[in-house]
Amino acid sequence: MRIFRAVAVFSLGVFVLGCATARHADRGSEALLEVDRAWAAAASEGKDLERIVSFWSDDATVVPAGAPVVQGKPAIRAFVQQSLSTPGFHISWRSDRASLSADGTMGFTTGTNAMTVPGPDGKVMTIAGRGVAVWRRIPGGEWRCVIDIWNSGP
Repeated sequence: MRIFRAVAVFSLGVFVLGCATARHADRGSEALLEVDRAWAAAASEGKDLERIVSFWSDDATVVPAGAPVVQGKPAIRAFVQQSLSTPGFHISWRSDRASLSADGTMGFTTGTNAMTVPGPDGKVMTIAGRGVAVWRRIPGGEWRCVIDIWNSGP
């Protein structure tokens, strides 16, 4: 009888610990989505270059759809500045999923985006796409995007 009781207590402990870990992961994923939402709002507003760039790590890599890879914060700053100064440019995105590594130091978000740019004929056009951002938690607990990639598509 004691063995059955010990197994039952152990099983209950594993179950409770598993539930607590799942709740912790859900809170972590939601926190990462909140950071991504703040970044999306700053980018969509398009007014504060330094605020927008602050979400990337110093060693980040950006892989824009149909354009050369951009590496490092100085190059990313120039890329964003050029984008913001393009007449008619606007960007927006919404991440619908976030997932974290088991130790909570890395994560990724996925979602959809839309970018308005001048088309080949000079008229403004909006391109829908999808994106993935890989995030790293820096000392102090803040998240920074280390890889940012998007493509055009439904």
